[in-house]
Amino acid sequence: MYELAIIGGGPAGAAAAIYAARKRLRTVMILEEWGGQSGVSTGIQNWIGTPNISGADLADNLKKHVMEYAGEFLTIHSPVRATGLTPKDMSVEVTLSKGEPVVASAVLITTGANRRKLEVPGAEKYDQKGLTYCASCDGPLFADKDVAVIGGGNAAFETALQLLTYCKTVTLFNRGDIFKADAISVAAALAHPNMHVVKNSDILEVVGDTFVTGLRWKNVQSGKEELLPVEGIFVEIGLIPNTGWTGSVIEKNAVGQIQVDPRTHQTSHARIWAAGDCTNGLYHQNNIAAGDAVKALEDIYMSLRTKEQAV
Repeated sequence: MYELAIIGGGPAGAAAAIYAARKRLRTVMILEEWGGQSGVSTGIQNWIGTPNISGADLADNLKKHVMEYAGEFLTIHSPVRATGLTPKDMSVEVTLSKGEPVVASAVLITTGANRRKLEVPGAEKYDQKGLTYCASCDGPLFADKDVAVIGGGNAAFETALQLLTYCKTVTLFNRGDIFKADAISVAAALAHPNMHVVKNSDILEVVGDTFVTGLRWKNVQSGKEELLPVEGIFVEIGLIPNTGWTGSVIEKNAVGQIQVDPRTHQTSHARIWAAGDCTNGLYHQNNIAAGDAVKALEDIYMSLRTKEQAV
């Protein structure tokens, strides 16, 4: 039996695995692929210590760093997917998509989330060719350009506010007449002279040549269709946390994010922790995910060692 099972291979899982191995916890890491959501990004400019790196290179670096510790204290199962959790009296059993189940004294879930995709003609074709799902990763590449943001929640308005610091204009498209975002964020964005909003809009098509050149949309009230010339499209229509496989073992919110204690990242179950984009944390980025996983790992270590001393 392992002391710790880490599920996920993004920045959170990699950070936790390195710390666990250095603390000599008998750890197994279970992952389908390395890198997380950012694996498709052409240029990440906010990974601390690295001015610019592609998502593929980031994933490769995470793998290389973790593999330095593979051995006596760190076992890696890949590519494999966790499919279920079964708590025992003194452990948790993790069932896998292939192979025997893994049993560990503690589990750290870092399975992240997937961006809800824009499903209109041209969206897939121009993904990472002007259409992106990460303003923090790709936003600066669109400095002094006209861009669009799709969405009406907090993430959409936070993206718009970020883009307004360097983009020529930002046009936000909202499906309805009412925004889901906080009133303060909406007011801050609308106060900017380069901010434009289109309500009651239905996105019809992403158009372009080699890269995005525009966005075709329809006013759902009048039925009128228009084409907005833009060079960048930022999609913020929600995240889908990769947590369905956990069943009802731990508490989740209405959208499936795992509820955690923000101080320790422990879940509703005493032997299960979670970190990164799969949780109900307020902010989700690579650096935050890695930091939250380290916090969780520190708490896991203290919890396991305290239990050992109590025996």
